[in-house]
Amino acid sequence: MRFFIELSYNGKAYHGWQNQPNAISVQEVLEKALSTLLNTDIAIMGAGRTDAGVHASQMFAHFDYDGDFKSIDIVYKLNSFLPKDIAVADVFKVQSDIHARFHATERTYHYKISTSKNVFDYDFAYQVQLPIDVEAMNEACKILFKYKDFQCFSKSNTDVKTYNCDIKEAYWTKQNEQLIFTITADRFLRNMVRAIVGTMLNVGLGKMKPETLHAIIASKNRSEAGFSVPAHGLYLVKIVYPETIRVHS
Repeated sequence: MRFFIELSYNGKAYHGWQNQPNAISVQEVLEKALSTLLNTDIAIMGAGRTDAGVHASQMFAHFDYDGDFKSIDIVYKLNSFLPKDIAVADVFKVQSDIHARFHATERTYHYKISTSKNVFDYDFAYQVQLPIDVEAMNEACKILFKYKDFQCFSKSNTDVKTYNCDIKEAYWTKQNEQLIFTITADRFLRNMVRAIVGTMLNVGLGKMKPETLHAIIASKNRSEAGFSVPAHGLYLVKIVYPETIRVHS
């Protein structure tokens, strides 16, 4: 039987989601906890890969297990086993052919920028204490909807079949002393959100005009786009699946 696990994590201590040969990952910690509790080797497959230092307020993964358990019990036990920076919200049965990565229909990320020095969020937001033109950045966001191929924002030497992504929303909001970038798409390329934010910041800081984004995207060249902002300001916040994936007891 196939199960989905919904979780969140503070990515500061981890070398990303995916298992690494010589570094600790969220996947590794979760697999060890599940394997211990269920008394069998459990392999999990995540809905995507977050890079080192990136956080997730909602992540999904699937695993296969022949036995059965009460969801409320396994969630309680997992949270007792797991370190304080990983929390499980739910474990539920899904159709046996459902894949956490390939059946996700859209994903949403937030990127947080602190506009004043804040001693409490320096691990969780990128600090930029210069005047930022949010209106200009939102003008640049509108340009993203005119394109599908975002190779210019992709990490070089990435093994993907297509650079096409369907961006469904992209906008900046100001909340107190923070700027928050929200972006939703059917899929994302490696490093894509951080590269978009770095390019947007060049607009917001007056280093380039919003319309320059047309030429950057058309170039398909990573070196034409802006810098990659630091990972600690990035959050995977929502993953959407068809409602039909669940198996109701």
